[in-house]
Amino acid sequence: MFRQMTSMKRQPLGQPSVRTLRGFKARGAVAGSHVHDEAQLIFAASGTMQVTTSSGRWLVPPQLAVWVPAGVPHRNEMLSDTEQWMIYWLAPAARAWAPSKLLDRAFALRVTPLLRELIFAAFDARANPDKAELLARLILHELTETPDAPTFLPLPSSVIGRRVADLVLADPWRQPGIDEISCRAATSARTVSRLFPAETGLTYKAWRQRARIVLAIEQLSRGKAIAEVAVETGFASTAAFSFAFRQVTAMTPTAFLDTSQDAQHELQCQAAERSHDEQRPEDRDQCVGQVGTNSPSSSVRTMRTMRSTVNAKEKVPRKVPA
Repeated sequence: MFRQMTSMKRQPLGQPSVRTLRGFKARGAVAGSHVHDEAQLIFAASGTMQVTTSSGRWLVPPQLAVWVPAGVPHRNEMLSDTEQWMIYWLAPAARAWAPSKLLDRAFALRVTPLLRELIFAAFDARANPDKAELLARLILHELTETPDAPTFLPLPSSVIGRRVADLVLADPWRQPGIDEISCRAATSARTVSRLFPAETGLTYKAWRQRARIVLAIEQLSRGKAIAEVAVETGFASTAAFSFAFRQVTAMTPTAFLDTSQDAQHELQCQAAERSHDEQRPEDRDQCVGQVGTNSPSSSVRTMRTMRSTVNAKEKVPRKVPA
């Protein structure tokens, strides 16, 4: 169930420039394609969701958020039990408050420590209108300063390109070469070679590999084991899967899962500290007790350091055939 909070200076018609909304969605819940008159920042405080637009799809684990401009049709799917935090800007406010780099496209981004604190503060019901407006402006600026996340799979825009993409996504285990997929899509290899860089920014081979990793992230988010996901996405071994995963995401599958778990725990603890009135005392005590300190960020950093030491020992071959 969602609880809505509104803030900001009121417009002439009484509509706030910014509103916030948060709540819980169970695994498997789907919000079919829909459009908002407002720009939207979707943040997964816990769990993983998938956001799809006409230009592609994003996997959004806890350390990521996705920006959807006003008027862009999108579809949301919960890959696991997910706590969503969403901030909406009226389109005129988003245009007026955003810096020179326009936020006119959908994209996913890593949630920096500053952005995370700004999001938490924006959901503070006690914030006065002036403070709330400053927070909303700062969030827009921070969005433009953060690089896009690697969990985006761009989709071709042409009929032929979509046909090729659909064939690959329908059977990720096979991973057909360009000649085979061209034949199955009733087109030529030259056409596929031309369309994919023009419409996705990736060669067909690079796009196919990105598709495998995005599908792998989806399966990992559903709780499947790394070895099982490696087989289901067509890799010859877990080592080959780890190598390819690292090429796309700059981390191993183990590190990705650890980062997701750490981010989820840190967010829960920080949320507990900021919402004494909204959480039961025993919940907060349990959260603090699990990390052994009143400073969750410090403990999480310690755990990450320990895991990084273990992950550094993982041997990833330089060249492993997929």
